[in-house]
Amino acid sequence: MSVFAGLVERLAELLQPLFHASAAAAAIVLITALVRLLVHPLSRAAARGQRARAALQPRIAELRGKHAKNPEKFQKAVLELHAEENISPLSGLLPSLLQLPAFFVLYHLFSSTTIGGQGNALLTHALFAAPLGERWADALGHGGLLGPAGLVYLGLFALVAAVAAYNYRRAKRETAVLPVPAADGGGERVPGLGAITKAMPFLSFFTLVTVAVVPLAAALYVVTSTAWSAVERTVLSKGAKGLGGAEGVKGAPGTLARGDAK
Repeated sequence: MSVFAGLVERLAELLQPLFHASAAAAAIVLITALVRLLVHPLSRAAARGQRARAALQPRIAELRGKHAKNPEKFQKAVLELHAEENISPLSGLLPSLLQLPAFFVLYHLFSSTTIGGQGNALLTHALFAAPLGERWADALGHGGLLGPAGLVYLGLFALVAAVAAYNYRRAKRETAVLPVPAADGGGERVPGLGAITKAMPFLSFFTLVTVAVVPLAAALYVVTSTAWSAVERTVLSKGAKGLGGAEGVKGAPGTLARGDAK
C-alpha cells in the first residue's frame, strides 16, 4: 500500500502545476484510466462474448424444444453448447473483478491515518473543498448539503446519475432483445434468471450509494470507472454494428462458428 501511496504522491506532484490543490484527485482519475486501459482487452473480449451469446439464442431455443420434458438435459446441453463455441458465461465479469484490488487499495489508503508508521500525508489532499479522505456524511457535517464540500458531492452525484440513466437506457435495449431461457417447453423461466434480467438495468444506480459511503478518493475511482465503462460499451457496440453486430459472426445468421468468440 505504501508503494501505491508513493505513486499517488508522485503523480500529484507532476500534476500540481495544472490542478493545484486538486492534483491528488487528478492523479486518482489518471490511475483509474490506466487501470481501465490495462483491462480494456478483456472488456473487448467480454463484448464479443455478449454478442456471441446473443447469436446462440436460436440454437438454445432449439435445445429447449428438444429437451422440453427434461430440464437437466437442457441445462447440460446449453453448457455443452457454450463449451463447444468457446464462450464463457462469466467472461463479462472479469473486467470488473480485476479492478477491485485498485479500488480496495484506494479505500484503505484514504481510510488510514498512518502509512508505514508515519502520518498519512494523502489525507491533506482534497478535490476542491472536499478532503479525499472524508465521506459524504463528513461533508454534510461540515457545511451541510450546500456547503463547499457538499457541493462537490452534489456534482459527483449529478454525474453518476447521468451516467446511470444512460446505462439504464442502454441495458434496457440490450435485455429487451435477449429472450430469457426457459427450463421447459411450457414457458417456465429458469428460477431467478428473470429477476436478474429485470434488475440489470438498475445496477448502475447502486453507484450512487457507493459514492455516498466510501472515502472521496475511492468514490472518484468509482465515478471515473463507471463513466469509462459507459463510453467504452458505446464505442464497442458501435464497432460491432459496423461489422454487422451479432450476425457479423461467421456462419449463418443466428449461428456461431467455433472459435469466433475467442
